[in-house]
Amino acid sequence: MKIRFTKMQGAGNDFVVLDETAGPLGLSAAQYRFLADRHFGVGADQILTVRPPSPRAAAEGVDFEYVIHNADGGEVEQCGNGARCFARFVHDRGLTGKDTIRVQTKSGVISPRLTGDGRVTVDMGSPQFEPAKVPFDASGLAPVAQGSGQKWPLALDGQAQGATVLVAVVSMGNPHAVQLVDDVDAAPVALTGPLIERHARFPQRVNAGYLQVVDRSHVRLRVFERGAGETLACGTGACAAVVSGIRLGLLDTTVDVQTRGGRLTIAWSGREADSVFMTGPATTVFEGQIDIPDTPV
Repeated sequence: MKIRFTKMQGAGNDFVVLDETAGPLGLSAAQYRFLADRHFGVGADQILTVRPPSPRAAAEGVDFEYVIHNADGGEVEQCGNGARCFARFVHDRGLTGKDTIRVQTKSGVISPRLTGDGRVTVDMGSPQFEPAKVPFDASGLAPVAQGSGQKWPLALDGQAQGATVLVAVVSMGNPHAVQLVDDVDAAPVALTGPLIERHARFPQRVNAGYLQVVDRSHVRLRVFERGAGETLACGTGACAAVVSGIRLGLLDTTVDVQTRGGRLTIAWSGREADSVFMTGPATTVFEGQIDIPDTPV
């Protein structure tokens, strides 16, 4: 099967974007993995699919459905950098003339908005801290209180030799475990990232964030993403890190997040019911078409 695609990136987090507004492609998990493969396919952290809204969602003012598959072929709930690229894609392709759109994701409706400086702002919704809603199994654990937030002790097995790390746990439509580090460049992301991602206390796995606070309005961040490994940037990870830092009393309400792929700006009032707003770049890299095997190896 030959399909057309668009390669995009947001702060170095890269995507293959597929247009299914005219009809479904019906790709399998193996075919998504093939597209994401950097040797045999196009290469991407995630595959983003643009679909029309369901009749019910359309009646409620939703413009599109946004479906996300990680590089391992699994469908996930949310991707912030992808949401910005999604908004840029549908606008540049003439699928909408709106600067602000309403988009249905697996975890709820988001509202990306194109800004005058060429960046895109996304209302990422409100964070969830209740362990069951992350989801996170907190049974038997005693959290460490700090500010208005808390950090949970997470015992790691395997190569970490039973080490325990303190993580702030939050959902931004997908689960995150954020730990504070003194130097993000020296953080053991490759060692502990996989252990945190697949920790038994996270039944849907988790994105592992490593947060260095530079000052109250600047941080540095690395994220080991669920199903993708370490990426150059993670939008929901940036939101989770800033929200966690604000709750711990370390950050102001607007923070620049420096990732390895670029800068994101995150704003949150600190009130649990309020939305988190993320602003950052969204760029088309190239367009093309590719033959996808029926049963990729």
